[in-house]
Amino acid sequence: MNKRHDAFDAARRQAEALETDLPEKRELVQVERQIGSRRTRNPEEKMSPNGWISTPLGACAKFISGGTPSKERDDYWEGDFPWVTAKDMKTLWLADTRLRLTPAGRAVAAIVPPGAILVLTRGMTLLKDLPVGISKRELSFNQDIKALIPVEGINAEFLALQLLGRKKEILALVDTAGHGTGRLDTEQLKQFQVNYPSQREQRAIAETLSVWSNAIEKTDQLVINCRKQKQNFMKSLLSGHRGFGPANTRWKQPAFEEVFERIVRKNTVGNQNVLTISGQHGLISQREYFNKSVASENLQGYTYLERGDFAYNKSYSAGYPVGAIKPLLAYEAGVVSSLYICFRIKPGVEADADFFRHYFEAGMLNDAISGIAQEGARNHGLLNVSVKEFFKLKLRVPSIDAQRRIAEVLSAAESEERCVERQRDKLKEEKLALMADLLTGKRRVRLTESDTAPEAA
Repeated sequence: MNKRHDAFDAARRQAEALETDLPEKRELVQVERQIGSRRTRNPEEKMSPNGWISTPLGACAKFISGGTPSKERDDYWEGDFPWVTAKDMKTLWLADTRLRLTPAGRAVAAIVPPGAILVLTRGMTLLKDLPVGISKRELSFNQDIKALIPVEGINAEFLALQLLGRKKEILALVDTAGHGTGRLDTEQLKQFQVNYPSQREQRAIAETLSVWSNAIEKTDQLVINCRKQKQNFMKSLLSGHRGFGPANTRWKQPAFEEVFERIVRKNTVGNQNVLTISGQHGLISQREYFNKSVASENLQGYTYLERGDFAYNKSYSAGYPVGAIKPLLAYEAGVVSSLYICFRIKPGVEADADFFRHYFEAGMLNDAISGIAQEGARNHGLLNVSVKEFFKLKLRVPSIDAQRRIAEVLSAAESEERCVERQRDKLKEEKLALMADLLTGKRRVRLTESDTAPEAA
């Protein structure tokens, strides 16, 4: 472990990567201290929601419809006033948008004040999620969104969180309009029953949950920074701009077929573990990924892989413009479609498998593959790449010792990123569990003296 950290530190200095003593880390520690004081108490200490009121959502807020100013009027667009669409509803608090209106466009748009709750009521997104946001400033929005202006006594953040916490119930109300578009009927949404306590308790609940939101936001930023740091390492180390050993050490440029040999063995052993390539998970069982097998019943024609073998899926996807190359790491063996190009390191060749895992993941072959893919020959996202030409591609690799040290550094950066991701995912799970309790009154927040003090008239 010390060896790995030594290599990591050495490459960090050589690659001149991002600083790791990030402000987000220090802030996260402070947020964690806040969370510590707000974490749920004894799990057995559950209180009934005495004093809570159950009422239709329509009684808690005024509904306002949005609209789209004419796109034929150039004088309406490219101003500085935000106009919200579904694509902008990625965070709870809404202020900035992709499209903006001019004063002329604003004059014909529906405007809501800060503190309005925006709910998507039409769009493909509704088939899997319920985007909900709160306006941080005056803004406008399109016809696929309804704005809810809370009545007196209703805290906007509490109400928005309750809708998010009960999204499964609301999504059950969604039906489909033309072309399979999701539609959430406004009248049904108005009749949806919501529960709320006193305004002071609403505010206290929202503040408690915001501590988790802040922590998640900090860890999200840490994940982004860790990812950037790893990418910096990849670019500098895998390109040879920074490296190990003497500065004048030259990298070799062998043909792909000099390092790897093609795997053509068929599934003669009757293996039933059908694999697919996922950008995030690598080679993964179809049953785990899709919850079912989408392969044909007869698997004899599939290619049989063992742990450490590589497979190239010629289908392009997000983050993999010419397809993805992944090693089999999660299982001892499995089978893939014959459409995949499969290979392994040749016996007797000095090559580090983990180095090449990072090499392929960084897209170091992308330009070369693009050069041999027949132009205009994409079939349902599948690149037409000749196996013969693929194995003639040129690699660019350092000595075996340098490969191993580079792999250690990149694996350490990868581990750091995954550690922060696990921390973020844990916070998300805690928040969801806490939302389920606090937003239904199963568990009550402990109000402070300032919370219980009489409000000004």
